[in-house]
Amino acid sequence: MTAAEPITLTRAGEFREKLQSKIIVADGAMGTMLYAKGIFINRCFDELNLSSPQLVKEIHQEYARAGAEVLETNTFGGNRVRLGAFGFAEKLRAINEAGVRLAREAAGTRAFVAGAIGPLGTQIEPLGPMSFAEARAVFREQAHALVAAGVDLLVIETFYDLNELREAILAAREAAGNEMVIIAQVTVNDDGSLRDGTSTDTFTRRMNEWPVDVIGVNCSAGPKVVLETVEQMAPITKTPLSAMPNAGQPATVEGRNIYLCSPEYMAQYARRFLQAGVRVIGGCCGTTPEHIKLICSEVRSLQPVQHRTTVTAVEDGKPEVKRLRKVAVAEKSQLGRKLADGKFVAFVEILPPRGVDASKEIAGARLCKDNGIDCINVPDGPRASARLSAQVTCQLIQQQAGIEAVLHFCCRDRNILSIQSELLGAHTAGVRNLICITGDPPRMGTYPDATAVFDVDSIGLTNIVNNLNQGLDIGGNPMGSQTGLLIGVGANPGALNMDEELRRFAWKVEAGAEYVVTQPVFDLDLLAAFLRRVEQYKLPVIAGIWPLTSYRNAEFMANELRVPVPEQYMERMRRADNAEKARAEGTAIGQEMAQRSRSMVQGVQLSAPFGRYEMAIQVAEALGER
Repeated sequence: MTAAEPITLTRAGEFREKLQSKIIVADGAMGTMLYAKGIFINRCFDELNLSSPQLVKEIHQEYARAGAEVLETNTFGGNRVRLGAFGFAEKLRAINEAGVRLAREAAGTRAFVAGAIGPLGTQIEPLGPMSFAEARAVFREQAHALVAAGVDLLVIETFYDLNELREAILAAREAAGNEMVIIAQVTVNDDGSLRDGTSTDTFTRRMNEWPVDVIGVNCSAGPKVVLETVEQMAPITKTPLSAMPNAGQPATVEGRNIYLCSPEYMAQYARRFLQAGVRVIGGCCGTTPEHIKLICSEVRSLQPVQHRTTVTAVEDGKPEVKRLRKVAVAEKSQLGRKLADGKFVAFVEILPPRGVDASKEIAGARLCKDNGIDCINVPDGPRASARLSAQVTCQLIQQQAGIEAVLHFCCRDRNILSIQSELLGAHTAGVRNLICITGDPPRMGTYPDATAVFDVDSIGLTNIVNNLNQGLDIGGNPMGSQTGLLIGVGANPGALNMDEELRRFAWKVEAGAEYVVTQPVFDLDLLAAFLRRVEQYKLPVIAGIWPLTSYRNAEFMANELRVPVPEQYMERMRRADNAEKARAEGTAIGQEMAQRSRSMVQGVQLSAPFGRYEMAIQVAEALGER
């Protein structure tokens, strides 16, 4: 047994554990960075591990500083066939060992080191001269060198031939044993097929049969193609998914290949990859440390470090902390009373003003009250925008419009100390209804360079509120008094990765959720399926209803917010040939959704698009007597 083996086994187990509990961010392109630093494209990049080790190490360090949790070794072409084309076949072991050492020196204990294995660069049978057995032997030789040098996992990537991929996987497993983590990735055409036309469905089912820990897509024509492909893979595999796309297609500018997908553009797709169920995300050709930095930021906004903030009730040598009995839901607020009594409720969403004048919003709240709306729902910095404090807006609405408010409370802008202070303040100011959310990342707003906090996500926030409701501060210390905050949480019936959505939902319930508000819903079949899977929790569900204002608005919902909009509704909005007709059609669709969902849920949350409160009220009127 070599000295590297115990490290490999320990790190492999650690990687698998992280894979189950969090999203893992890998690094980006090595070749692109070497090219940008002046290395000619006709050089053997793998040999630079020996001739220019400091250059390779510096690139690894840049990715580590950007936040990458996996550093791939500079060994993509480190097999005997590819190295032989440059006259370096006899240096195979030295090149691969140096590649691992350089990545390890940059990674330290912060990142995993992944041995990169690429295709052979020659065709194998039945179309080429190399047999399956010969191909496997070549792959096994490189895999053995990487494993002996101490990698934590192997990444077999950019394959477009399933036969070759199979031999690479089996060779890696033979060389590394069963404990080693193996990620296997293909590269696809614009339609999601392999180069020989093999469909996404076919290659996914084949990869399911092979001994790998993660399957996915890398390289290809950019993030859009990779996203569409992994979305097709997700329903037909139980194996964790990975996505490491190119930064688009390269363009030749003054003799150099330039990739045109900006870091911001790639970061936008990171959110979509995670919604599709991807567990390992990184970049391929054209991606740089700046791309990875923004991807890490996006991942952190969706998955803060502390998923579940709990209070330790008993510490060594200390008596058990006494929790106060929580205020009953019916006693917390008017909304709490209605939910406890099983009454159907209607919210209307009103955004805080951009300045200090809230007169329009207060007038809108009065209009809603006069038309039988139960509560005004106030978002907290929607789309990462700077507006009047949502809590202050709630106070003004309650005081001046005489209708109860529901405060969105997000984690983006507050550390755990500020969260506690503001929650205590909300209770004291009479704002008792909450919806606990994680919040949109700053990149989505007009201040993309603003620093996000995200000490906790919506699950941790729910735990904090629940503890305050029992008279305990964040450290588990008795406060001598307690809050009576009604705890609402969000859910997405149209989530692409429903298993993950339900897992998080269960944690929210465990943390103390008392009612649920959904993302906008247009497909009632999805809503019904979601309700069946959460009915065991016996929580009131409020369905989000969003009156559409135009066909472009419908496209935005479907393409940008990833909210499924049935084709029949898209077509109805498409046929509306002016703005007035489009708003009328959007209102009609909202009324239909409200009527049809009434028997399924205990309330609706109605959007008032662009401050058009009348549209929300018209939708509510379709509910009849409540």
